[in-house]
Amino acid sequence: MAAAAGLVGCFAIMRRMSLAADPLSHVALPGVGVALALGIHPLFGAAAMLFFGALLIWALERKSRLATETVIGVVFSAALAAGSLMSSGEELIGALFGGPEGITLGELAFGVPAALGVVFFVLKWKSPLVLVVVSPEIARTSGINVARLELLFLETFALTIALGLRYLGALLMGSLIIIPAATAKRMARTLTGMLIWAVGIAVADTVLGTALARLIHRPTGPVIISVGTGLFLFSLLRRSQ
Repeated sequence: MAAAAGLVGCFAIMRRMSLAADPLSHVALPGVGVALALGIHPLFGAAAMLFFGALLIWALERKSRLATETVIGVVFSAALAAGSLMSSGEELIGALFGGPEGITLGELAFGVPAALGVVFFVLKWKSPLVLVVVSPEIARTSGINVARLELLFLETFALTIALGLRYLGALLMGSLIIIPAATAKRMARTLTGMLIWAVGIAVADTVLGTALARLIHRPTGPVIISVGTGLFLFSLLRRSQ
Protein backbone atom coordinates (compact mmCIF):
# COMPACT_ATOMS: atom_id res chain seq x y z
CA MET A 1 0.00 0.00 0.00
CA ALA A 2 2.63 2.53 1.05
CA ALA A 3 4.91 1.83 -1.91
CA ALA A 4 2.02 2.20 -4.35
CA ALA A 5 0.95 5.44 -2.69
CA GLY A 6 4.44 6.91 -2.95
CA LEU A 7 4.77 6.13 -6.67
CA VAL A 8 1.30 7.34 -7.66
CA GLY A 9 1.74 10.46 -5.54
CA CYS A 10 4.76 11.56 -7.55
CA PHE A 11 2.77 11.66 -10.78
CA ALA A 12 -0.24 13.20 -9.02
CA ILE A 13 1.99 16.10 -7.99
CA MET A 14 3.44 16.45 -11.47
CA ARG A 15 -0.10 16.51 -12.88
CA ARG A 16 -1.05 19.22 -10.33
CA MET A 17 -3.52 16.87 -8.63
CA SER A 18 -2.23 17.46 -5.10
CA LEU A 19 -5.63 18.64 -3.87
CA ALA A 20 -7.51 15.91 -5.72
CA ALA A 21 -6.45 12.94 -3.60
CA ASP A 22 -8.59 13.71 -0.56
CA PRO A 23 -11.80 14.56 -2.47
CA LEU A 24 -11.44 11.48 -4.69
CA SER A 25 -11.03 9.24 -1.65
CA HIS A 26 -14.45 10.37 -0.38
CA VAL A 27 -16.05 8.99 -3.54
CA ALA A 28 -15.74 5.60 -1.83
CA LEU A 29 -18.40 6.46 0.78
CA PRO A 30 -21.51 5.65 -1.31
CA GLY A 31 -19.89 2.33 -2.23
CA VAL A 32 -19.46 1.55 1.46
CA GLY A 33 -23.13 2.31 2.09
CA VAL A 34 -24.32 0.15 -0.82
CA ALA A 35 -22.03 -2.73 0.20
CA LEU A 36 -23.32 -2.71 3.76
CA ALA A 37 -26.91 -2.62 2.54
CA LEU A 38 -26.27 -5.63 0.29
CA GLY A 39 -24.34 -7.52 2.96
CA ILE A 40 -21.02 -7.63 1.08
CA HIS A 41 -17.58 -6.48 2.19
CA PRO A 42 -17.38 -2.65 2.32
CA LEU A 43 -13.93 -2.68 0.72
CA PHE A 44 -15.27 -4.12 -2.52
CA GLY A 45 -18.14 -1.65 -2.61
CA ALA A 46 -15.72 1.20 -2.01
CA ALA A 47 -13.33 -0.03 -4.72
CA ALA A 48 -16.16 -0.38 -7.23
CA MET A 49 -17.38 3.15 -6.49
CA LEU A 50 -13.85 4.54 -6.78
CA PHE A 51 -13.38 2.91 -10.19
CA PHE A 52 -16.73 4.25 -11.36
CA GLY A 53 -15.91 7.68 -9.93
CA ALA A 54 -12.57 7.77 -11.77
CA LEU A 55 -14.30 6.82 -15.03
CA LEU A 56 -16.96 9.50 -14.47
CA ILE A 57 -14.31 12.14 -13.72
CA TRP A 58 -12.40 11.21 -16.88
CA ALA A 59 -15.55 11.40 -19.01
CA LEU A 60 -16.73 14.70 -17.51
CA GLU A 61 -13.27 16.23 -17.87
CA ARG A 62 -13.19 15.39 -21.57
CA LYS A 63 -16.79 16.50 -22.10
CA SER A 64 -16.68 19.77 -20.16
CA ARG A 65 -13.01 20.69 -20.71
CA LEU A 66 -12.82 21.64 -17.03
CA ALA A 67 -9.70 21.03 -14.94
CA THR A 68 -9.42 17.62 -13.29
CA GLU A 69 -9.55 19.07 -9.79
CA THR A 70 -12.74 21.00 -10.62
CA VAL A 71 -14.51 17.87 -11.86
CA ILE A 72 -13.27 15.87 -8.86
CA GLY A 73 -14.65 18.58 -6.56
CA VAL A 74 -18.12 18.27 -8.11
CA VAL A 75 -18.11 14.45 -7.95
CA PHE A 76 -16.73 14.58 -4.38
CA SER A 77 -19.57 16.81 -3.17
CA ALA A 78 -22.21 14.51 -4.64
CA ALA A 79 -20.48 11.38 -3.33
CA LEU A 80 -20.07 12.77 0.18
CA ALA A 81 -23.76 13.68 0.34
CA ALA A 82 -24.80 10.26 -0.95
CA GLY A 83 -22.45 8.47 1.41
CA SER A 84 -23.77 10.40 4.40
CA LEU A 85 -27.34 9.47 3.49
CA MET A 86 -26.57 5.78 2.94
CA SER A 87 -24.39 5.09 6.01
CA SER A 88 -25.07 5.28 9.73
CA GLY A 89 -22.91 7.40 12.00
CA GLU A 90 -20.77 4.51 13.26
CA GLU A 91 -20.33 3.03 9.78
CA LEU A 92 -19.39 6.45 8.41
CA ILE A 93 -16.73 6.99 11.10
CA GLY A 94 -15.22 3.58 10.32
CA ALA A 95 -15.10 4.36 6.59
CA LEU A 96 -13.57 7.79 7.20
CA PHE A 97 -10.77 6.72 9.58
CA GLY A 98 -10.19 2.99 8.99
CA GLY A 99 -7.83 1.05 11.22
CA PRO A 100 -5.42 -1.89 11.02
CA GLU A 101 -7.31 -4.00 13.55
CA GLY A 102 -8.88 -7.18 12.25
CA ILE A 103 -7.54 -7.07 8.68
CA THR A 104 -8.63 -10.35 7.08
CA LEU A 105 -6.90 -12.76 4.71
CA GLY A 106 -9.40 -11.76 2.03
CA GLU A 107 -8.37 -8.11 2.36
CA LEU A 108 -4.71 -9.11 2.12
CA ALA A 109 -5.47 -11.28 -0.90
CA PHE A 110 -6.96 -8.21 -2.57
CA GLY A 111 -4.39 -5.72 -1.34
CA VAL A 112 -1.07 -7.38 -2.12
CA PRO A 113 -1.72 -8.19 -5.82
CA ALA A 114 -3.41 -4.81 -6.31
CA ALA A 115 -0.41 -2.97 -4.82
CA LEU A 116 1.97 -4.94 -7.03
CA GLY A 117 -0.21 -4.06 -10.02
CA VAL A 118 -0.01 -0.34 -9.21
CA VAL A 119 3.78 -0.51 -8.86
CA PHE A 120 4.07 -2.41 -12.15
CA PHE A 121 1.89 0.11 -14.00
CA VAL A 122 3.79 3.16 -12.76
CA LEU A 123 7.21 1.68 -13.53
CA LYS A 124 6.17 0.35 -16.95
CA TRP A 125 4.48 3.57 -18.08
CA LYS A 126 6.79 6.03 -16.32
CA SER A 127 8.18 7.64 -19.48
CA PRO A 128 4.83 8.03 -21.31
CA LEU A 129 3.25 9.48 -18.15
CA VAL A 130 6.03 12.06 -17.91
CA LEU A 131 5.70 12.93 -21.60
CA VAL A 132 1.94 13.45 -21.24
CA VAL A 133 2.57 15.81 -18.31
CA VAL A 134 5.21 17.79 -20.21
CA SER A 135 3.39 18.02 -23.54
CA PRO A 136 0.24 16.08 -24.48
CA GLU A 137 0.70 17.20 -28.09
CA ILE A 138 4.18 15.69 -28.35
CA ALA A 139 2.88 12.56 -26.65
CA ARG A 140 0.15 12.21 -29.28
CA THR A 141 2.61 12.66 -32.15
CA SER A 142 4.78 9.97 -30.52
CA GLY A 143 1.93 7.50 -30.85
CA ILE A 144 0.72 7.59 -27.23
CA ASN A 145 -3.03 7.33 -26.70
CA VAL A 146 -3.21 10.22 -24.24
CA ALA A 147 -6.90 9.80 -23.36
CA ARG A 148 -6.49 6.11 -22.58
CA LEU A 149 -3.34 6.71 -20.53
CA GLU A 150 -5.07 9.44 -18.53
CA LEU A 151 -7.96 7.06 -17.82
CA LEU A 152 -5.56 4.31 -16.75
CA PHE A 153 -3.78 6.71 -14.41
CA LEU A 154 -7.05 7.86 -12.83
CA GLU A 155 -8.11 4.24 -12.32
CA THR A 156 -4.70 3.44 -10.84
CA PHE A 157 -5.08 6.47 -8.59
CA ALA A 158 -8.49 5.16 -7.50
CA LEU A 159 -7.09 1.67 -6.87
CA THR A 160 -4.32 3.12 -4.71
CA ILE A 161 -6.92 4.92 -2.59
CA ALA A 162 -8.90 1.68 -2.28
CA LEU A 163 -5.78 -0.08 -1.01
CA GLY A 164 -5.53 2.26 1.97
CA LEU A 165 -9.19 2.60 2.91
CA ARG A 166 -9.13 -0.30 5.36
CA TYR A 167 -5.92 0.92 7.03
CA LEU A 168 -6.20 4.72 6.94
CA GLY A 169 -9.78 5.41 5.91
CA ALA A 170 -11.21 7.74 3.27
CA LEU A 171 -10.30 10.84 5.24
CA LEU A 172 -6.55 10.23 5.43
CA MET A 173 -5.51 7.94 2.55
CA GLY A 174 -5.15 10.87 0.18
CA SER A 175 -2.59 12.38 2.54
CA LEU A 176 -0.39 9.25 2.32
CA ILE A 177 -0.40 9.65 -1.46
CA ILE A 178 0.54 13.34 -1.51
CA ILE A 179 2.74 14.08 1.55
CA PRO A 180 5.53 11.53 0.89
CA ALA A 181 5.67 12.57 -2.76
CA ALA A 182 5.85 16.24 -1.79
CA THR A 183 8.69 15.46 0.62
CA ALA A 184 10.48 13.40 -2.05
CA LYS A 185 10.22 16.25 -4.53
CA ARG A 186 12.24 18.42 -2.18
CA MET A 187 14.84 15.74 -1.48
CA ALA A 188 15.48 14.38 -4.98
CA ARG A 189 17.02 15.91 -8.08
CA THR A 190 15.80 13.39 -10.68
CA LEU A 191 12.50 11.63 -11.34
CA THR A 192 13.98 8.25 -10.47
CA GLY A 193 15.34 9.69 -7.24
CA MET A 194 11.94 11.21 -6.47
CA LEU A 195 10.22 7.85 -6.96
CA ILE A 196 12.72 6.07 -4.71
CA TRP A 197 12.48 8.73 -2.01
CA ALA A 198 8.67 8.72 -2.17
CA VAL A 199 8.44 4.96 -1.71
CA GLY A 200 10.94 5.00 1.15
CA ILE A 201 9.22 7.89 2.91
CA ALA A 202 5.72 6.40 2.50
CA VAL A 203 6.88 3.05 3.90
CA ALA A 204 8.73 4.77 6.76
CA ASP A 205 5.67 6.89 7.59
CA THR A 206 3.49 3.78 7.74
CA VAL A 207 5.87 1.62 9.77
CA LEU A 208 6.91 4.34 12.22
CA GLY A 209 3.38 5.71 12.52
CA THR A 210 1.91 2.28 13.23
CA ALA A 211 4.53 1.52 15.87
CA LEU A 212 4.13 4.93 17.51
CA ALA A 213 0.33 4.65 17.51
CA ARG A 214 0.53 1.35 19.36
CA LEU A 215 3.01 2.80 21.80
CA ILE A 216 0.90 5.83 22.72
CA HIS A 217 -2.47 4.08 22.22
CA ARG A 218 -3.77 6.48 19.60
CA PRO A 219 -5.58 5.87 16.25
CA THR A 220 -3.14 4.63 13.61
CA GLY A 221 -4.14 6.83 10.65
CA PRO A 222 -3.68 10.26 12.25
CA VAL A 223 -0.33 9.21 13.73
CA ILE A 224 0.95 7.97 10.35
CA ILE A 225 0.01 11.24 8.67
CA SER A 226 1.52 13.23 11.56
CA VAL A 227 4.82 11.39 11.09
CA GLY A 228 4.68 12.14 7.36
CA THR A 229 3.96 15.80 8.01
CA GLY A 230 6.91 15.95 10.39
CA LEU A 231 9.23 14.53 7.74
CA PHE A 232 7.92 17.07 5.23
CA LEU A 233 8.61 19.93 7.62
CA PHE A 234 12.08 18.52 8.23
CA SER A 235 12.70 18.52 4.46
CA LEU A 236 11.77 22.21 4.37
CA LEU A 237 14.34 22.98 7.06
CA ARG A 238 16.99 20.81 5.43
CA ARG A 239 16.73 22.45 2.00
CA SER A 240 16.54 25.96 3.45
CA GLN A 241 19.88 25.62 5.23
